[in-house]
Amino acid sequence: MKGVNAVSTSIDAPRALGARPAFADVAAEQLDAVYRYLVYLTGDRAAAEDLAAETFEKAFRMWRRFDPRRGSPRTWLCRIARTVAIDWFRAESRRKRREETYARDLGDQTEDAFGDGMSAPIEQALRELSPAEREVVALRVVLELDGPSAARVLGISQTACSTRLSRALQKLEERVGDVRE
Repeated sequence: MKGVNAVSTSIDAPRALGARPAFADVAAEQLDAVYRYLVYLTGDRAAAEDLAAETFEKAFRMWRRFDPRRGSPRTWLCRIARTVAIDWFRAESRRKRREETYARDLGDQTEDAFGDGMSAPIEQALRELSPAEREVVALRVVLELDGPSAARVLGISQTACSTRLSRALQKLEERVGDVRE
């Protein structure tokens, strides 16, 4: 009997220390959330698909570094997604400078970018928010991350995160109200 207790204790030990779930399980569970976050961040579904793939590729390579005691898999993945998106924005900026003569009409390409069934006034109001405001709305409202987790993803204080969310929601309310009148 004494040997059985020792075995069960050693099996439970990793769980007590914050054992990592399997990467495949985390990826399957969090793929939609990370994709939605990237759609809100970029406003472009095609780019969000590419960035989500890159996010999970990087996460797979870095999986051994994930420490469940420091945060949830969703928070960790959103942090990676944010870095991938920032790199994408920088590359896009360089590309646009190289292609100054080529202009695109973004209005046609971003149609229904934020989600199926979203009203046109809300989608327009989301487009008018700054990328930082859209990002905090995506993390707190769409992905339902708590304040500390969202702040950790953004790399800002909890107070700054709450303030940014409050201002973004106020702008959304004002803009949607203006459209209705």
